[in-house]
Amino acid sequence: MEPGTPIRCEMTKWGDRPHWRFSGILLGSDEHGDWLGFPEGTHNHRPGYEFRSDVDAVTLVPAGRWYVATFHEPGVWCDLYVDITTPPTWEGDVLRAVDLDLDVIRMSRVPAAPPPGRVAGPGEVFVDDEDEFAEHQVAFGYPAEVVQQAQASCDELVRAVRAGLPPFDGAHRRWLAELTRLTRSPSS
Repeated sequence: MEPGTPIRCEMTKWGDRPHWRFSGILLGSDEHGDWLGFPEGTHNHRPGYEFRSDVDAVTLVPAGRWYVATFHEPGVWCDLYVDITTPPTWEGDVLRAVDLDLDVIRMSRVPAAPPPGRVAGPGEVFVDDEDEFAEHQVAFGYPAEVVQQAQASCDELVRAVRAGLPPFDGAHRRWLAELTRLTRSPSS
């Protein structure tokens, strides 16, 4: 696919249960993986909930890794939201992965109203939905290897995000600029 190609993200929960669906554009690739762009106003929906994004965001899809990482422009409660998933796969212009509940989140350094229940401070990194991960291991029958891979990925990501290691070192800024160029240029 070429940069600027429209794409769809179709996430599921274990057992092919529907989860998040949203559209965006392919921005390009670098040493970290594929980068996807989601302009402000992108419609995100899953069974029972939907919203339109308040700011631009870019998502890193690293090949063969157990996560997708979304970096947000300032103006929302977090600047980084990493979903622990099965390794994402492309089927044409559709990205698919199974969301495995765990999330590594870095709160925005700029004060923004967090959603109810969030108590972390500015810039703090934490793991969310550990209770859901434990419940779903039993309810959905996660295989032991999936549990192990998800937890190992989560632990590694917490360390990398806190240390500011690549790609959590600002590498996403280039791609936010590219999203702006592709979606707000006079020819778009």
